[in-house]
Amino acid sequence: MKSTGYVLITGASGGIGMELAKIAAGKGYSLILAARNEKKLLELKAELESKHGISVVIHQADLSKPEEITKMAEELKIKKLKVSYLINNAGFGLFGEFLETDLDAELNMIDLNIRSLTHLTKLFLPDMTERNEGGILNIASTAAFQPGPLMAVYYATKAYVLSFTEALENELKDTNIRVSALCPGPTDTGFSERADLGKSKLFNNGVMRADQAAQAGFDGWMKGKTVIVPGLQNKILAGSVRFMPRKMITSIVRSVQGKN
Repeated sequence: MKSTGYVLITGASGGIGMELAKIAAGKGYSLILAARNEKKLLELKAELESKHGISVVIHQADLSKPEEITKMAEELKIKKLKVSYLINNAGFGLFGEFLETDLDAELNMIDLNIRSLTHLTKLFLPDMTERNEGGILNIASTAAFQPGPLMAVYYATKAYVLSFTEALENELKDTNIRVSALCPGPTDTGFSERADLGKSKLFNNGVMRADQAAQAGFDGWMKGKTVIVPGLQNKILAGSVRFMPRKMITSIVRSVQGKN
């Protein structure tokens, strides 16, 4: 799945996004890295260009704002940078009962986790289909497989990402464009801090390293897998919900995710 175009990775300044950037750079891909933290992007650019001799373009932006997505796309067009592969990684969560959580934060989460992913895909997919080459990797979560009390909005956003990815993969099945969803479980990134998960039991039983989740996602994407769930325990949990009554599932998630 090699091309002369760039791999655009959102949320590339840390966690799984940064690890995916390192993997793609190691494979010789040129990169466009987008995130809010320009300092971290510059550091990553210097590291990857020095180590792998590739081209890395950075774009500082808050992708929860549609005008900043449009601006990025216009700048890439002016620079004649072709996006052959899109990795929609940017996103965040929020822990707490819905009655108590902040509305503005949740609306911002919906904008970033759902709207920006859809917007970016709509912008860059037409060129991929015209060339009949490329791919899209959307970062979902094991949260996508069931409702999530105490993180109700986050789980719902990831259900959208998984559903959207599977539908898009079907629409593009007769093309050379590979569409995949990576669905990691608890992972050692900055996610838990931003989501205020210090009060939750969710991360008490160990987490996967970000580089492991990223490698599983990249490898599965290259092999054409539609849904990628890294780790045996995560696979078992994601698969088992299909056989349980929905109210039982929400009760179990509430128990696992409840406050310490």
